Amino acid sequence: MTKAYFNWSTGKDSAMALHRMLQNPDYEVLELLTSINAHFDRVTMHGVRRSLLEAQIKSIGIPASTIELPENPSMEDYGKLMKDGVSKLKAKGLTTAGFGDIFLEDLRQYREDQLATEGIDCHFPLWKENTTDLIKEFIDLGFKSIVVSCNGDLLNKSFVGRVIDHQFIADLPENVDPCGENGEFHTFCFDGPIFKEPINFTIGSKEKKSYPRPNATADEKQTIDFWFCDLIPK
Repeated sequence: MTKAYFNWSTGKDSAMALHRMLQNPDYEVLELLTSINAHFDRVTMHGVRRSLLEAQIKSIGIPASTIELPENPSMEDYGKLMKDGVSKLKAKGLTTAGFGDIFLEDLRQYREDQLATEGIDCHFPLWKENTTDLIKEFIDLGFKSIVVSCNGDLLNKSFVGRVIDHQFIADLPENVDPCGENGEFHTFCFDGPIFKEPINFTIGSKEKKSYPRPNATADEKQTIDFWFCDLIPK
């Protein structure tokens, strides 16, 4: 049995991929790893409070560690901190990293290239699956997740703070992937087969933020908008 750690983002794809690995007799998941923006004390990308991550970890029942990132880390900072974190996991005898990626080839290649230098293999339990079928399976298995952020250029304010169910999927525009695999939306998973008990929270404020659009031409909109929904632990 391969000793593994899992890159835990707090969202639905992580939850589904971890569920698959826990059911796979070839892998023993011994630790979860999450990147934290230490300045804001929140999970990177998803913006979820650390306390909610800790509640998830407690309910899942697998030991966990974090990569503590600065407010605005460079790729060099990120790479060094990740390397340090992975080295500690390797020292514990963990030889494989699990991920929830589905079809982004460049992201998979980046992960594999970076971890190969540390002698760590990668496993992608959801790779190349049909995302419509996958999100339906996620819902039907009893997983529950809520949208904590979305691309405001593709989805309006009404989508943040919504629990993902079959109606949510039906309401998505045609140009939005059902799993949000292109970064259209991010989620927080609060219940399901991998949890001993649900994570309790209330919905807080909803806020729109604008960021510079990478490589925007003079004819394009110079910023990209995101809606965020804060979740407050009970």
